[in-house]
Amino acid sequence: MKKNLRKDLILISELINSNEKVLDIGCGDGNLLSHLMKIKKVECRGIELSQTGVNQCVKKGLSVIQGDANFDLNDYPDHSFTTAILSQTIQAMIYPDNVIDNLIRIAKRAIISFPNFGYWKIRKDLFFSGLMPKNSALPFEWYNTPNIHLCSIKDFINFCDKKGIKINEFLYLNEEGEKVGCLLNNFRAYQAIFCVSKK
Repeated sequence: MKKNLRKDLILISELINSNEKVLDIGCGDGNLLSHLMKIKKVECRGIELSQTGVNQCVKKGLSVIQGDANFDLNDYPDHSFTTAILSQTIQAMIYPDNVIDNLIRIAKRAIISFPNFGYWKIRKDLFFSGLMPKNSALPFEWYNTPNIHLCSIKDFINFCDKKGIKINEFLYLNEEGEKVGCLLNNFRAYQAIFCVSKK
């Protein structure tokens, strides 16, 4: 089952305890939800923007609705879930601050992962080419990218500090999806996973 998961999703799944109630926002094809249900016996729900993704999830027997996290999370009651997951999606949100506020309102904690725009290769590409960087995490041209609010690890930490959001855990990953140490994380990490909650 793990072979169907990206390496960052495997690490996220390791942060989930058995018998939790999880909401995966932007759940895509539902591979993470399916894995959590089978391996961790987790009660799972999902919200996905694309109808294709919703259809794939329903075929797997998953409880997923079509919706837009920018607006539809407002309708969820407080404390409905133990964990809300937003994987590699926050940078595509219209209102990322509102989405994060909703995540920690509707769940005890939120697990948020994103590509690190402070990564050294992105800095190098921008410096030497003068063009918006492209890589496997950010593969689009500047004019057709869904990523409208890119941030670095340092940006996210500053955001949490400013908003009074507690950072409970964090993982920094290299391009191969393996963990890297904290030293110079904003420079060395290709992507990040943060577990946050209300203070």
